[in-house]
Amino acid sequence: MTPLAPIWNVPDALLLDFGGVIFQTRKDRAGKRRLAEALAARLARAEIVADVDRLHASVDAGLTALKHWKHAQSRRRLPRELAPREIVGDFLVSDLDAASRALLTAEASDVLVDVTTTLSEHEVRPGIRELLDLADAHGIPVGIVSNAHSGRSHRIVLETHGLGERFVVQCYSDEVGLRKPHPGILALAAEACGTTPDRCWYVGDTQDRDVVAGRRAGAAAVILTRSHHTDDPPFAIDAAADAVYETPEGLVEALRAAVAGTPAVASPDAVRTTTPESGPPAADSAAPAKNGVVVLEPAGGPALLIDHGGVISLSEPAPALLDEFADWLSRLLAGPERDPDPDGVRDLITRTRASHRAFKSGAARRFVEDDAPLAEVDPVEFWRDWFGSTLSARQRAVLTAEAHDIMARYGRAKSRRTVRSGVRDLLDSCRAQGVPVVVVSNTVSGRAVRAECAAHGIDHLIGASVCSDEAGVRKPDSTLVREALLIARADPARTWFLGDKPQNDAVAARAAGVAHRAIVRGGATPDVDIDAALASGLATHVVDEPGDLIALISAVPAAARS
Repeated sequence: MTPLAPIWNVPDALLLDFGGVIFQTRKDRAGKRRLAEALAARLARAEIVADVDRLHASVDAGLTALKHWKHAQSRRRLPRELAPREIVGDFLVSDLDAASRALLTAEASDVLVDVTTTLSEHEVRPGIRELLDLADAHGIPVGIVSNAHSGRSHRIVLETHGLGERFVVQCYSDEVGLRKPHPGILALAAEACGTTPDRCWYVGDTQDRDVVAGRRAGAAAVILTRSHHTDDPPFAIDAAADAVYETPEGLVEALRAAVAGTPAVASPDAVRTTTPESGPPAADSAAPAKNGVVVLEPAGGPALLIDHGGVISLSEPAPALLDEFADWLSRLLAGPERDPDPDGVRDLITRTRASHRAFKSGAARRFVEDDAPLAEVDPVEFWRDWFGSTLSARQRAVLTAEAHDIMARYGRAKSRRTVRSGVRDLLDSCRAQGVPVVVVSNTVSGRAVRAECAAHGIDHLIGASVCSDEAGVRKPDSTLVREALLIARADPARTWFLGDKPQNDAVAARAAGVAHRAIVRGGATPDVDIDAALASGLATHVVDEPGDLIALISAVPAAARS
């Protein structure tokens, strides 16, 4: 490849933006209202009655503020992406009460899927399937590089349209923490494709994000497929694309000409680089915390806070599920290297689990000795640094970009779960008594926890799920419990916590002031340790089955909420 005519050279890889390139997105005029209604329904599970009009107004204001934030980030040299909890808590629901903000922030990943799938319709752009077929026929890997508040929702959209398996890597800003025009996100995707940006074509639809990112990363060719964003940048852009096509069909012809060794006729259409006279495009018509600990509002009524693993469900080894996961991960990592076969993947998982245990032990020791926040492992550290420590740089780049999706799949594959006897009766009883239920779980994947509850048919009885991987801290740090109390608008003195590990669940609950700390037998803790916790007062009750808690909760008067 030469720098003189990069558009005519066969690229080592194609890097494509999502919206405006792979998909044409159209706003649903009724989408914001439907989103507000969906958020109200989510709040109602926790007995929070929401004003849909107020939700609608908050979402509308938040989306407008986010649009201005995005424009400002496009001017920065090395912008970083907002975390999902920031997007929801600080932007979309910033106007709501503390309990509503806390619930929707805790479930930010699910909320942002609702945002993407409710506000916009997605249609595959003309020429995309032909482009992918042509690239496959010539052995040219294709990756996605997209600014996204929910890479998870983008993966869902791709699966829905039959495109989920067509890409070597999917690199989304919310999952890797880098936002275009940061050149690092292109460099990461290129590395995952086994090459460098200067040997890739990068295809986007915006000047301020895509063209600038491509130039900063040194892409061999920077190409635009025109969308409604292309001709109206929010400010003057000191960069230009190598070619502009009305649709990806023009890109197909350019790639076909490149592989045939004959120049294609690229669109000479000029793209405006001056600030529009009208200015930037018009916008569409959590409580304070210290060290991650949410400050509670005045106490309210009773609530049930409940652990997931060992309490709601019991797990057993699932070799078939793990084999299927190992097969999938082996295919994801496939490339020119000597790939880890499924057996090799399983060996690496075994080693990674050992690293995770050591991490948790070290974090727990620092928590006890230094009162440091009890951090949960980050998916990128888990997959890139532990699992991928002996793999190639390309494979580690794939693991970096795909870590969150890999973790969600792994969370459901590492064991088979069955719902415990009495759980449904307990949840039904709480619903009948107006006692909100919040799951408080140490987990590598909150998505997997919610999926398991849905598979058990009990998700509609659970007000919210506060999970360590999403909050960034784990029990026995009391942060998760305090957030759950805020969501439930609960009085700790009248709240129950049902767990199976006294040194995690009961310690965290006691630190948050929860008066009723029940431990269920049959989970991960030997009976002798449970009995010791009861004798010491760390646990206040011990039950044989979750359903045994019904009589205990019913015996405590349920006074009206404040």
